[in-house]
Amino acid sequence: MSTAATQAATLLEAARALAPRLVARADAAEEARSVPAETIAELIDARFFDILKPARFGGLECHPGVFFDVVAEVASACPSTGWVLGVVAAHAWQLALFPEAAQTDVWGADRSALICSSYMPVGKLTPEPGGFRVSGRWGFSSGCDHCSWAMLGAMAPPAREGAPPDMLTLLVPRSDLTIDDDWFVAGLRATGSKSVVLDGAFVPTHRTHRMSDAFRLDSPGNAVNPAPLYRLPFGQVFTRTVATPAIGMLQGALDAFVAANRGRASRADGKLPESDPAAQEAVANAKLALCEVRAVLHHDFDEMMGLAERGEPISLASRVGYRHHSASVTDRMVAAVDALFVEAGSGAIFRSSRLQRFFQDVHAARAHHANNPRRAARNLGSTSFGHPTNDYFL
Repeated sequence: MSTAATQAATLLEAARALAPRLVARADAAEEARSVPAETIAELIDARFFDILKPARFGGLECHPGVFFDVVAEVASACPSTGWVLGVVAAHAWQLALFPEAAQTDVWGADRSALICSSYMPVGKLTPEPGGFRVSGRWGFSSGCDHCSWAMLGAMAPPAREGAPPDMLTLLVPRSDLTIDDDWFVAGLRATGSKSVVLDGAFVPTHRTHRMSDAFRLDSPGNAVNPAPLYRLPFGQVFTRTVATPAIGMLQGALDAFVAANRGRASRADGKLPESDPAAQEAVANAKLALCEVRAVLHHDFDEMMGLAERGEPISLASRVGYRHHSASVTDRMVAAVDALFVEAGSGAIFRSSRLQRFFQDVHAARAHHANNPRRAARNLGSTSFGHPTNDYFL
């Protein structure tokens, strides 16, 4: 095996080895509404947060397919942990696109520093010499309890009169933030996706990243992180972080369904659910859905990485297609989990059932703005007829 293949196999095996402990902690994590600190420590020790981090700061710079396989594997044991891992670890990839000074601010003193986010562009900016004065409230900041930095969205004032505004990602230290514990939800409870608040904090220019630079694949960090990994479109990497955990959720639901129903007789009629054609079809269709979405995931990133390695552009038409692929994942996974849940019978509604957790969590994942397949489908259909894209988060 090549070094890269060996590394990928090692990371995936570490994720599988961690699974029993994640399952054992799942109930406590939901009650605490946060991934346990010991789990975060184990994810750090396993180097999962380093998979997309630049090598110059101790990262592994792996192929993104490796990262998303690990995320799905973790999510199959604990959906909330997989979600937090996917979102938080991807921020190391984006930090590599910031100016070098910002990367040093975060990793210069602590290479294991973690970053949370909320990209909704609600920040209020006031330009000042050397940066911006920023206030705002951002929701859904997954894993924020465990992070020492945050990436927050805002619209920058136009660079010149008549020019359009540009979306910024602002990098701010935890010391500038207030966390509002408002995460009381039915699904993905343990992600701790609370709101964060800034009140007049100063953000220097070097701690900002323009989405227009990310779209053009020409960010300041590319000067010091030239690897093809950092020539991928931001919109393609980020959207997959909130779609791929659903793959693990279906895998976990399928495993839980089979384990719970192998040899079990129904209390209603004494029949074996495993012999029920509807249950058999639900299992088969879930397996097919998993094969299909995993194949598309790897196809898309293999294609993008190949173009990046050759220094070739990633066309807008291709990006629109990839975006639709990503947005469609959770719908496919929700349908398959729902079919398993229906065939599981009344036992699945109890909180002691692992299946109900996957049911709740995959529906919560589907609610994310980036996981709306209809908007992405309409854009793909429209551009196929020659109309301009209405989505630039590509």
